[in-house]
Amino acid sequence: MASKASPPTRGKAVSKPGKSATKRAEIVVGAARKQGTNAKSAARYASAASAAGAQASVAGPTRCNWCGTDPLYVAYHDEEWGVPVHADRKLYEFLVLEGAQAGLSWITILRKREAYRQAFAGFDPEKVAHFDSRKVERLLQDPGIVRNRLKVESAVRNAKAFLRVQDEFGSFDAYQWQFIGRDPKRNRWSSNREVPPRTSASDAWSQDMKKRGFSFVGSTILYAHMQAVGMVNDHLTGCFRWKEIGRV
Repeated sequence: MASKASPPTRGKAVSKPGKSATKRAEIVVGAARKQGTNAKSAARYASAASAAGAQASVAGPTRCNWCGTDPLYVAYHDEEWGVPVHADRKLYEFLVLEGAQAGLSWITILRKREAYRQAFAGFDPEKVAHFDSRKVERLLQDPGIVRNRLKVESAVRNAKAFLRVQDEFGSFDAYQWQFIGRDPKRNRWSSNREVPPRTSASDAWSQDMKKRGFSFVGSTILYAHMQAVGMVNDHLTGCFRWKEIGRV
């Protein structure tokens, strides 16, 4: 859950008071459709947001409480977080977003995700690796992303390191997943307090990444990344997604 620092450390998304249940439902369905989710999933989100100010777990299926009732956060929790990812471009996307999140909340990054997609060439590491200093300066003027020079330059530097890893291992996926094996680790946490911010696997991976020239890849950031891309299933056992992902 720390997919990006562990979910618990991000804080809960709080529903905005004063909106009618119908309006909230419309907002959730719209957000779900924008994310490409199907009608059934959209309806589930609408149910979760039907009571203004209520926790998602009350109105809909039981969820990890870190996603609160924010439509975008709920969609991310229900459709992406913890689902195994093996596509290299998607793995690079999460590395960029995880690095950008350092010191910020994950919902902040989710809201900037599409702006990042446009700014960083659809998260194509080959294209980003060729960004020059002028491109970096233009990105630092883009209000849609986190305009932090170290983070922007890191995304470019990491793209170059990412390509080197692909050359060595055939794919970044093969390199990354070796740190836990090809099968996701299914944990059995019953509360956020049990979820670790880092593990021996993320420690080892972090050390290796730094040696390869990556930055913004501390163990806590990488454990959040591992959670996000399904290397570990850290949904709480009471969450409906824990069982669903376990069947993937």
